[in-house]
Order: sequence, then structure tokens, then C-alpha cells
Amino acid sequence: MKTAVKMRPSFKDSSGRAKSVRTKRKNTSREVGYCGQIIIPSSLDYLPKVDEYVERKLRKLGVDKDKLADIAISVTEAATNAVMHGNKNDLKKKVAINLKVDSSCVEITVEDEGNGFDPEAVQNPTEEKNILKQVGRGIFILKSLMDKVDFIIQPQKGTIVKMTKFLS
Repeated sequence: MKTAVKMRPSFKDSSGRAKSVRTKRKNTSREVGYCGQIIIPSSLDYLPKVDEYVERKLRKLGVDKDKLADIAISVTEAATNAVMHGNKNDLKKKVAINLKVDSSCVEITVEDEGNGFDPEAVQNPTEEKNILKQVGRGIFILKSLMDKVDFIIQPQKGTIVKMTKFLS
């Protein structure tokens, strides 16, 4: 099976420079499975490209629109956390979003190159003392919208957030 790597100008970043987003793609048949990847620099400017990529691929594969919305929100949230908290907006570091789809589920991993973190140390945003805080809801959102969420912490090597949404 061949893997295609495309470099294409995507848009201009906040400094006005043209940037590229790298994507990889494998087999596009949902019956056999679909695998794809998008790699972005650690800048929030690239989140619309991530969302566009995920939504376009899942729509093309016929994923139900409600499930697609849950997945898209979750991927955007995980990618935002990877850029801001994992890679600390360091443009030298990348965020990789991997998409795997088959007839039973969609599996997404979001990988950063940060120092890792302890998900258990994140405070519960539904507790009264945290209700009015403007941050700290990302993990809660992921766990609310996806069927399964796992964190693979690699100290000094980054974090992988693995999310699964079952299609049936």
C-alpha cells in the first residue's frame, strides 16, 4: 500500500508568511479502513486546517453528522491543548493528528512533543470552586463527547491522546 505525502500551501500565519501543512493518506475505502495524518506547527493558526481535514475525511466516509460533530470538537480541543499546554506554542515543535476509520469506529490520536502531564492532577471543572473558571474543561469535553479517551504520557517526549468514537 502506498502512502502519499503532500505539501501544500494552506494559508498565511499571523506574521503573514505562507505556511504548509503536511498530510499523509492511505487507503480511502471505509470497508477496508482509512488511515490519514496531518502534522501542524504548534500554532493555533492551524486549527482550522485540522478541523477542515478531519471533517472532510469523515464526511467523505459517510460518518453520521452528530458523531462527526462530536469528533471534530474533540479533535480541535485535543489539538488546542497539544499546541498550548504540550508544546507551549513552540513553532519548532509539531502536533500530529492521526485518523483511523473502519466500519466500527473512528480512532484519533493527537501527539505533541511537550513534557507530558498528569491527567489525574487536572481539577474537575464541574466542582463548585471551578465552575466559573475559563480554563480546565478540555479533558472533561473529550470524555463527554468520545466513547473512549486514553492518555499515553511520555515524560520529556510528549503526550498522546487517543480517542475512540464507535459508529454503531
